[in-house]
Order: sequence, then C-alpha cells, then structure tokens
Amino acid sequence: MKLSDLGEFCFIERLRDSVPAGSGVRCGIGDDCAALELPPGELLLTTTDMLIEEVHFRRQWTDLRLLGRKSVAVNVSDVAAMGGTPRHLFLGLGIPREMEVEELDAFMAGFLESAARYGACLAGGDTCRSPGPLLISVTAEGSVPEGELVGREGARPGDAVYVSGTLGDSALALRLLQDECSPDPHLARRHHDPEARVGLGRALARAGLPTAMIDLSDGLLADLGHILEASKVGARVDEAALPLSEPFRRASERDPALLELALAGGEDYELLFTVPPDREAGISGLAREAGLPLTRVGSVGLANDGLTVQDRQGAVRRPTRGGFNHFGRK
Repeated sequence: MKLSDLGEFCFIERLRDSVPAGSGVRCGIGDDCAALELPPGELLLTTTDMLIEEVHFRRQWTDLRLLGRKSVAVNVSDVAAMGGTPRHLFLGLGIPREMEVEELDAFMAGFLESAARYGACLAGGDTCRSPGPLLISVTAEGSVPEGELVGREGARPGDAVYVSGTLGDSALALRLLQDECSPDPHLARRHHDPEARVGLGRALARAGLPTAMIDLSDGLLADLGHILEASKVGARVDEAALPLSEPFRRASERDPALLELALAGGEDYELLFTVPPDREAGISGLAREAGLPLTRVGSVGLANDGLTVQDRQGAVRRPTRGGFNHFGRK
C-alpha cells in the first residue's frame, strides 16, 4: 500500500499509537510542540543529523529495519561523545511517492527498537513527500550532569589518544558493496547496524577520565583533527597500534592499502578520547567493565607539530587525506 492510499495523518496516528510513553514527556506526538522534562542538575544536549538516499545509503543495499536502527544510532553517538544519556528523538521524513507503507513500517520498527535500546523515546517529528530520494532527519536530545560534560577543547600536550572498538570495518564494507561484493557478516553489521557507545561515554565522563572526546563519524584523522583544532594542540598517530577486527586484518594483509580505511574511512561510531598520563591507570578497568577494547593509538603534542602518522616502519608523515568531507574535492 502506498502512503497516498493511507494518508499522512493516518500514518502519524498509527505511529503515535505504536510509540510507548517516554520518561519525562509531558506532551509528545500529535501536538504542536513536545513538552519535556529533564532531571534536575543536568544540562540539555541536542544534536541533529541527516541521512540522504544515494549519499549515506542505498536502498538496494539496505534493509529498511536496519536503516531505522542506524538512523537512531548515528545521532545517539553524538550524545555519547559528550558523556550524555539519550532521552528524546525527533524524526523528519521526506518520503518518495513510490515507497510502500510496509517499507515505512519496517523502518519505524527498527527506529523504535533502537530508541528503546538506548533508553530514548520518539517525541515528535514531521513527514512530507520527497520528489526525489528518501530523506531522514533526526534530532536527538540527551542530558549530562553538570560537571561531567566532555567537549572537544580539553586535550593537552602529553595526553594519550585512545579509541574504543575497532576501526575501518564500516568503510571496508562500503568499499566491497561499491565493488558489488558481499562483505563479511561482521563488516556488514558494522556498516548497516552500528552501535553507539552510550554506556562507555557515560562511564568515561562519570570517572572523569577524558580531557576531550568525539565520536568517529568522519574517520580517525578527521575527527582527531577536530579535537586538535578545538584544543589548539597537535598529535601523532601510531599506525601499528590501530585496533583492527579479524576480517579487516585479513583483508589488509592481502591489500595493505586498505589500512588507509582504518585511518580515514569514517562511520566507525567508536569513541576517540584523550587522557592525561596520571589517569591512564583507570582505562584498563573501565575496558573490562565495558567489555570493549580501549586502545592507545597516539599522543597529543604541541600545536606546531600538527597531525602526523608514524607508519609500521617508524617513518613519520603528514596525512594527505583527513577523512570524509561532503563538500570536499574528489
């Protein structure tokens, strides 16, 4: 059934009926605005992101339920990067005329499933017809206790640079899809169904370990570059220390050039953070509690040092590619 057969307002009513009541929501879907509450003593975090068909995803590669899950995760990841707890989501959809209601139902099932997983609720949004691709816009709100907010501007010379999880898996999956090859299931999952590191972000902020933190959406080099710019420092990345999954490692052994994807591929949605030497002792215990590897991949230096990469042979270079840029030259 086409959305035109059901009608926009009937679709919204069906959606409202399927959304559970959220904590702190005084007034949600169906009114002009949402009326929301925050826990006392906490700061409001707000982020927004867009996913555009043929730019961020292709429907022929993507299960609509997983796309719904990913739409939540990539936004919630920004809340995690500041040490926050996700609370409310707002969804805007530009829907192509040919989309079936059943496809939208699958998307919304994944969206609501992922929202529940991170403890957030859908509190409002908008729908309209798109004359072209499927457009997805999500605004996520979260909160963080005052005094625990972690931004990009706190890194200092001498800090260690850490990342969670493994790098390059999503970018390698995308490369294989573009080459009309089927990715390894682990790689495919990392691309189509990423996990936002909400629990880790809260644990790091609560323990007061990071001086700066960011989530890896555009690639290690680009996102580290954002921290360096905000903090007015430089850094060196140790290429040999990059944490790689087994499928990625096997592929890079056959083609060493793929290692560039771990540096600049993007869409890892891991956390990158800087830690002073006197706080590093707390990292190993936190990694065990999170059940997630936390790997030291470099160190912060002076601003004049810029951003450099030391390769496996010990040679140091300035990277020529910083990561994904929507408006960069190809």
